[in-house]
Amino acid sequence: MRILAVGAHPDDIEILCAGTLAACKARGDDVVMAVATDGRMGHKEILPPELSEVRRREQEASCKILGAELIWLGIRDEYVFDNEAARNIFIDLYRRAKPDFVITHWNGCYHPDHRGVEKLMWDAGFVSSVKHIETALPYHPAVTPFFHMEPLAGVDFIPTEYVDISPYIETKKRMLECHQSQLKWLKDHDGIDIVEFMTTVARFRGIQAGVKYAEGYRRVQTWPRGTPQRLLP
Repeated sequence: MRILAVGAHPDDIEILCAGTLAACKARGDDVVMAVATDGRMGHKEILPPELSEVRRREQEASCKILGAELIWLGIRDEYVFDNEAARNIFIDLYRRAKPDFVITHWNGCYHPDHRGVEKLMWDAGFVSSVKHIETALPYHPAVTPFFHMEPLAGVDFIPTEYVDISPYIETKKRMLECHQSQLKWLKDHDGIDIVEFMTTVARFRGIQAGVKYAEGYRRVQTWPRGTPQRLLP
């Protein structure tokens, strides 16, 4: 299968679903990691134009560890809005990636960019299948199954499916550690060690699922996105 994971910022995917993506790679899937924004606002000292380049390099390094394809959408950080231009960007994301299923943010996330990405992904996932909606790429005739990954710390999020990431927790850590600019930013801005934070959440979800480490998801079951089989590894 082809799996498309979409995060609002560089490092979102690593924090929230990289273990699952590693499990997908292990079973032979193709993995596409798409990052919506350029992450230019995520630092106190590095100025935005320079930081956007730093964060792209960090994301490239993370994708290389996994062997994933990177799609960098380059929307300005903190400005993910649902408008015609943004919708066309996300339509073409589907048409380029041609996923068998999508993983992206939950619509109850704290961050407006996360919620904006979820809405654009949800809407574009249907519209991309409409042949006479013309964008840069030809239409993709499928309405893709859709999973929400949990928000940071999992507040108010009750998973309906779990993935055992115990064999892949070190890969997940290595991918997250590629984002050195954010390890510093999150410590300065929020007072957290994001690697420890991520590991703690994975351990908690593991306890719920009866394994060492896990990631939790909610599958959106609206028609016509349903299938009878399990898609997550």
